[in-house]
Amino acid sequence: MFKWLRRLRALPPIPEAAWQAALRRYAFLGALPDADRQRLRTLTAEFLRDKEFHGAKGFTITNEVALAIAAQAVLPVLHLKGGLNWYDDFVGIVVHRSEVVARRKVVDEAQVVHEYGEVVAGEAMERGPVMLSWDDVLASSVTSERGYNVVIHEFAHKIDMRSGDANGCPPLPPGFAGQRSARAARKAWLAVLQSAYDDFREQTIKAERFGTEPPWLDAYGATSISEFFAVACEAYFVSRPNFARDFPGVLALFDEFFLPRRA
Repeated sequence: MFKWLRRLRALPPIPEAAWQAALRRYAFLGALPDADRQRLRTLTAEFLRDKEFHGAKGFTITNEVALAIAAQAVLPVLHLKGGLNWYDDFVGIVVHRSEVVARRKVVDEAQVVHEYGEVVAGEAMERGPVMLSWDDVLASSVTSERGYNVVIHEFAHKIDMRSGDANGCPPLPPGFAGQRSARAARKAWLAVLQSAYDDFREQTIKAERFGTEPPWLDAYGATSISEFFAVACEAYFVSRPNFARDFPGVLALFDEFFLPRRA
């Protein structure tokens, strides 16, 4: 897998044919401005150099698999100060052929332990590896209009978890939203995101219970504010016009965070 990159500190270019194939398959990457595509290519090469891919249960990591995941993973940090440092808390990326069943354990208010299985297409672990389903990574090439992208979803969780548990608010830069303190910036962030999450959750519940028109955004975002942040990031990066139409406040918030040079 990309032997020309493995364990080299120098940064050889990604082969042109492989890069163009990735841009064609994932059209939201190919639609980026020229300067952004060039930066994306550089960061993708760095990501491939520094991360380790592991195929689960006999799944083979090919050049196509590694490049597709890397190019999408770096999109959220394309303009963030620090770049790939946002992902420096882990090295491994585990890829399954398809969705997997993750074992969960929760303790209810009565201190009763409940164990169950949850089918997942991806999972990001705090200060640990990222798991992805290759079938769902591939699906991202045709699900942009629905705002679905499992790679961006899981790496958004990684960004969120830079300050600890995923809570929908990543570490914010000094002076964010014109605020003088980190506490005030966080409050301003959550004021926008919480309101959007509450509205989205209400729409989702009404659709499920009463058959009203469901929102186009993935209903999984109604699970918690941290999942709403990750689902919103998916749509923000791959279906911006739809996202701008329905979430203008969150769009402005994300622009200030993810595109600080342009906001």
